[in-house]
Order: sequence, then C-alpha cells, then structure tokens
Amino acid sequence: MADISFTQFVISLATSAAIHFGDAAEPGGEKLAEPNLEGARQMIEILSLLEEKTKGNLTAEERQVLEQVLYELRLRFVQVSGSAAGSGSRIIQP
Repeated sequence: MADISFTQFVISLATSAAIHFGDAAEPGGEKLAEPNLEGARQMIEILSLLEEKTKGNLTAEERQVLEQVLYELRLRFVQVSGSAAGSGSRIIQP
C-alpha cells in the first residue's frame, strides 16, 4: 500500500464533501447520494481545522490546494443552501 500525500488526503476529504452535496456517487454506487448539508458542512469544518493547525508547515503547493478546495467547497455550500432555501427545505448554516 502506497503512502498517502497531504494533497491526496485533502482531495479525499473534498470528495466526501461532494458526496454529501449530492454531486458524486458514494463509492461503489451508481446513483448520486442524497444531499446532506450537515455532512458537507462537517467536511468543510474538518478542512478548515486542518488549515488552521497546519499553518506554516505546508509547502506552497499543499497550501494552495487546501485554500482552493476550501474556497470551492464554501462556494458550493452557499449554492446548495440557496437552492434548498428556494425549495422550502430546512437549512443548516455554516
């Protein structure tokens, strides 16, 4: 089994968030998962904590990947939350 890099770890957490957003199928599944905003928010919070705790210890590339992933996930959260609000669903804000 190969070692996992920090970047691969960040991408795996982002993939979990995509599954929670309903943008990707669960591993081994063919259909998209039902949106779970609480799960997506939790993944964003984990990545935010990771960013905070690794400040000053990442390479420029690792930092850039983490920042970009967080930016895109936060933007997606706002988009999905807005869609859910328009449909009358209960929303959990970050």
